[in-house]
Amino acid sequence: QLQASGGGLVQAGGSLRLSCTASGRTFSGLALGWFRRAPGKEREFVAAIRERGGTTVYTDSVKGRFTISRDNAKSTVYLQMNSLEPEDTAVYYCAASPRLIYSSLGVPSSYAYWGQGTQVTVSS
Repeated sequence: QLQASGGGLVQAGGSLRLSCTASGRTFSGLALGWFRRAPGKEREFVAAIRERGGTTVYTDSVKGRFTISRDNAKSTVYLQMNSLEPEDTAVYYCAASPRLIYSSLGVPSSYAYWGQGTQVTVSS
C-alpha cells in the first residue's frame, strides 16, 4: 500500500513537500513515480526515481522546480515542489513498481501500485 500526504493550498511561488510511504514490499527494490491529474485533464507524469535511488527523470514543466528523492530506511518517497505555479494545481498520486527500465518510468501503466492521491492547489 502507498499512502500519500503533504498536499494543501499555497500561493504562487510557494513550496510544498509531498510524501508517500510504502508498506508491504521491499522498498529499495521499487521504482517510484509521481503523477498528477488536473481538473478536466488526463493523468500526467511528473517525476520518477529508479530503485535504490539512482536515475531520476522529470517532465519538462517541472524541471528545476521539483525534486524527487527517496529514503529507503523510511520507505518514503518525496516530491519537493518549489516555485509553484497555478498550473501545478492537481491531485498528485504516487506510484510504485519493481524494477522499471528507464523508458517506462513516465508511463502510468508501468506501475503496479498506486496511492490515493493528495490535492495540491496553487492560488495566483
